[in-house]
Amino acid sequence: MSEPIKAPPLYGLLLTGGASRRMQQDKATLAYRGEPQLLRAWRLLQEVTERTFVSARDTQRDDPLRAGLPLILDRYEAIGPAAGILSAQDEYPDAAWLVLACDLPLLDAATLQQLVTRRDPAAAATAFTSNHDGLPEPLCAIWEPASHGLLKQRYADGSFCPRKALMQSNTRLLPAPGEALDNVNTPEEREAMQHRLETLA
Repeated sequence: MSEPIKAPPLYGLLLTGGASRRMQQDKATLAYRGEPQLLRAWRLLQEVTERTFVSARDTQRDDPLRAGLPLILDRYEAIGPAAGILSAQDEYPDAAWLVLACDLPLLDAATLQQLVTRRDPAAAATAFTSNHDGLPEPLCAIWEPASHGLLKQRYADGSFCPRKALMQSNTRLLPAPGEALDNVNTPEEREAMQHRLETLA
């Protein structure tokens, strides 16, 4: 009988380095229910990971909201979320990373706990399927060390889409967790989300 695979340590990575062009302001600083989204997501990640980091661009290192938290600065220019994932994997190659976007106001602790509980360390990644199109959700997913080689190869080939990387990998896919991963990208979507949260309160 073969030995069960020993799971690498699980670290958390909160992605906050995006330019937020469609929102026209830093999405990580937007407050929902009176708390900046960055701090709320940070707390959720801390509950389920051994160590937690904020992914940011070099120009954000002195931002008051980020400066007090452990940062991993992007080492890759202008390639979107893949910059944060690759930079974290370069820094701690033996860790698995629970990668989380900072624009998920409906995300709750139970959803993250489900992801961690159903993690498959023998896969390259564990991810939810999207509630909207059934494809893997790369920005609330656990990326195992085994995913690093494919991401690096895709980067070398000029392909930067984390979702396509999951589609090409041995990824354990979990059912979509309802509306928990609905994100907010524009001022109109933010206003609609504020109304939804008021109704849920």
